[in-house]
Amino acid sequence: MGNYLPSTAQERSSMLASMGYGSVDELYAGIPAQTVIDELAIPEGKSEFETRRIIEGLAAKNTVFHSVFRGAGAYDHYRPSLVKSVLANETFITSYTPYQAEISQGVLQSIFEYQSLVCELTGLDVSNASLYDGASAAAEAILMCLERKRTRAVVAGSAHPQFIETIQTYAASRGVAVDVVPTTNGAVDPTALQAALSDDAACVFFQQPNYFGVLEDARGIIEAAHTAGAKAIMGVEPTTLGLLAAPGELGADICIAEGQALGLPLSFGGPYLGIIACTSALMRKLPGRIVGQTVDAAGNRAFVLTLQAREQHIRREKASSNVCSNEALCALGAAAYLSAMGPVGLEQVARQSYAKAQYAARKICAVPGFDLVYDRPFFNEFVTTCPIAGEALEHALTEHGILAGLPLNEGILWCVTETNTKEDIDRLAALLAEVTR
Repeated sequence: MGNYLPSTAQERSSMLASMGYGSVDELYAGIPAQTVIDELAIPEGKSEFETRRIIEGLAAKNTVFHSVFRGAGAYDHYRPSLVKSVLANETFITSYTPYQAEISQGVLQSIFEYQSLVCELTGLDVSNASLYDGASAAAEAILMCLERKRTRAVVAGSAHPQFIETIQTYAASRGVAVDVVPTTNGAVDPTALQAALSDDAACVFFQQPNYFGVLEDARGIIEAAHTAGAKAIMGVEPTTLGLLAAPGELGADICIAEGQALGLPLSFGGPYLGIIACTSALMRKLPGRIVGQTVDAAGNRAFVLTLQAREQHIRREKASSNVCSNEALCALGAAAYLSAMGPVGLEQVARQSYAKAQYAARKICAVPGFDLVYDRPFFNEFVTTCPIAGEALEHALTEHGILAGLPLNEGILWCVTETNTKEDIDRLAALLAEVTR
């Protein structure tokens, strides 16, 4: 089977007719006209070689960043060739969801291995087969914690803004109150957190590192939640767990993460991977599907979709979640990445990201007008002031093939990973001095 199978005009007409359309133009009628290209400017009669050259010339007009210093939830990490090879295999890339589990043993095993790796990574007991992205995983985790007398969620204001917005959207339809705790010096204000933890608080959600790259007092937040009788939900950037303490080790009840950093490309924002794991006490509230291991009639190892007789299938009005699918291909990529890197490799990714970020902060802050906004320990992201408008800085660096940090109200959110070399960082600092002179 090839990577691409062309279709004949007759086959295309048949497919259009089955959808009730008479032409491709009718199919795309709902798309704004200004976004549609009628045809590429390729003269007729060109060979494959000539056509490739023309297309490559068009592609060269795109801006390709040679250095990326932006994160904010999506990260430019090294992707081993093994991961790319596995994800490109048609056996996996063309398969859908294992509705007939008994004949989808290969897919089920890949999900089971992914779940096992997530549990090992987070230090928690149970993982599901994945969710759509980190933001929806955070919202689903909130719903897991609701009880009859505990119907309010406490959310750290230092969490990713898109995660907070998604949580608020999910909560609004359930009549769940969401209290966003203010920050002090880039981290959760402990006094405000204590004040928010009243008797009706179901959970506390925070991220480690947080949106600003700052390292929170994770153990203190978790202990405060438990003292108040609430659950603790910890969001992580999974590669940082190569160095930082695992959520399970710290006592978190649920861990969620955006799994894109585990071997998935940036891909203009998706598809990504929602990771969620929890303690065994919360297992039956875990949304979506879970793959379990068993034996068949002959005693051979086999895999099944387990815990399926739950509310989202049989009593939907009582369901804590309506998620019944998962990101199987992305989960496979994460499993391949973790298998290829191993504990030592993941530690090196985290160690290099941390060390290079500290070096980058020193170099950037040596440029007049750039200073750290928050006087707190950080991991691989940090916020600095900027003497010019963030958009102007972004435009100036783009001309040199550098994707600048993300402009925020507070300044610029910079990100450094293992893919940024010392030479990249030194060049960035030199250019910052030049464009802000």
